[in-house]
Amino acid sequence: MAAPEVHHLFHNPIADHCFSTDHGVLAVARDTAVELYGKVGNAFKLKDELKGHDKMVTSVDIAPGSGRIVTCSQDRNAIVWEPSPTGYKPTLVLLRISRAATYVRWSPSETKFAVGSGDRVIAVCYFEEENDWWVSKHLKKPIRSTITSVAWHPNSVLLAAGSTDAHARVFSSFIKGIDSKPEPSVWGERLPFNTVCGEYLNNSAGWVHSVAFSPGGDSLAFAAHDSSITVVYPSAPEQPPRAVLTVSTQLLPFKSLLWKSESKIIAAGYDCEAFRFQGGESGWQLVAPVDAKDAHGAGQQREESALNMFRQMDLKGKLKDDTQLKTTHQNTITTIRPYESSGGRVTKFTSSGVDGRVVIWNA
Repeated sequence: MAAPEVHHLFHNPIADHCFSTDHGVLAVARDTAVELYGKVGNAFKLKDELKGHDKMVTSVDIAPGSGRIVTCSQDRNAIVWEPSPTGYKPTLVLLRISRAATYVRWSPSETKFAVGSGDRVIAVCYFEEENDWWVSKHLKKPIRSTITSVAWHPNSVLLAAGSTDAHARVFSSFIKGIDSKPEPSVWGERLPFNTVCGEYLNNSAGWVHSVAFSPGGDSLAFAAHDSSITVVYPSAPEQPPRAVLTVSTQLLPFKSLLWKSESKIIAAGYDCEAFRFQGGESGWQLVAPVDAKDAHGAGQQREESALNMFRQMDLKGKLKDDTQLKTTHQNTITTIRPYESSGGRVTKFTSSGVDGRVVIWNA
């Protein structure tokens, strides 16, 4: 397998990142700004900077079709940046929240985007033509804590969210006049706004860090702070799911996950590397790290090396100063995102981390 393409942009943490469809623009959330990079030769060079927030930018997303960029921040605001010949034109969004905005993603239809917050609400934002501005409707019940991530169903109506109240939930975000009526699915048929189509508690009541619908939208995966991944297979509206499968690992917790295909998931987080999971309705399992250097028995090797390290410390009284990790990322991976797809499968994905690196991987 080809080696990953590593780009060390700076020595600051990257909260979130996103590539444009043609991969010509890389947007990176850094402190209070979003930096836009373009490819020059084999490296990324800073081309533009989006400055409109006065606190840390927590999330960024680029709409694949229109190229619009949406950002959100701890300053409780979201901004839509419209591309124009003279640069990006900012439009403030009426979020109506009183705590930090934590996460933002465009819907596949690009007519809406969802903003998670520390205010126990998700703001579903859409453009009001007559007033020429972006407004929002709030998904509130039964959220009891900060939203950590959101993910759209392929139909642009259903929205999954993970939160620090240890739940992953699926909501309807149907807005009359904006959305067309969705086809009936395992999640439901009649879907008025704020219908809760699914609510799943993490076994150990740990924070849910990341959620993602499968490519077809008929199952949901979420990663929690107890180092587990859970995959839910719903059966029918208001019926118990066909299966809820949890894979517990000996690794550190995962911060972000994506579906490579209907039977494969990639997750990454505090272990500073990405891992492959494989399975189906009969069961899921951890397969190996994506970085092939130590592809077999990852969890077991990790435990053995930790044990050996403490043995050495005990024998010699000290350990040689070894600050370089064996992984490509040198600190926590904050976000992984699809980069290239073929035949409904993700063939490449990207990761960004606290080490200021953006890495393009072969999935």
